[in-house]
Amino acid sequence: MKIEIQDWGLIDYLEAWNRQKEIVKEVQTHRNRNIFIVCQHPSVITIGRASKPGHILLPTKFLEQKGVKVVETDRGGDVTLHNPGQLVGYFVFNLNAFRPDLHWFLREIENAIISLLDTFKLKGDRVDGMTGVWIEGQRKICSIGLRCSRWVTSHGFALNVCNDLSEFSYIVPCGIENKEVTSITKELGTEIDFDIVKQVCIEVFENRFAKGNNLEN
Repeated sequence: MKIEIQDWGLIDYLEAWNRQKEIVKEVQTHRNRNIFIVCQHPSVITIGRASKPGHILLPTKFLEQKGVKVVETDRGGDVTLHNPGQLVGYFVFNLNAFRPDLHWFLREIENAIISLLDTFKLKGDRVDGMTGVWIEGQRKICSIGLRCSRWVTSHGFALNVCNDLSEFSYIVPCGIENKEVTSITKELGTEIDFDIVKQVCIEVFENRFAKGNNLEN
């Protein structure tokens, strides 16, 4: 099954969200496309449906003065932050073409990110009861938040590659206290080419969801 790849580059979060909504409507109607989108966002804090008060640590007005937008969104999950150097992947997938099971799809995304990290000699893992990918169970490197309507998904993951991690101090990332946020660059202790990570990511997801793969694993 062919996966359509779209690279939106550095794009405002709201613009990307609105573009996703239009594609979702089309896929819900025709069921003939599965689109994987890669992009980056200028600094923005997004509030998921499971967010709780107090997980944004600074006033919205102060954040906006610092150039950080705050947006309520319709994805699952809690509060997170996007900024340049973070690889964001969005899925507008018709799950009926794969397996109509959102929990399965979440695990598949985690598996793909773990495979991507392995390419760079990093061991990603899961933490029981927490969606996303971690290093040594303590340092979160990838957040995941999805929406699914009529078995068509939207939103996706945010993988920290070479972004400014200090901005995560503005929030309680994903509503999880006493856990660190990390990036590929931080874990490797050296700069890494964002475009190389992006290309590996595209290849990993294309291979994982290509026709003929055993998606039960």
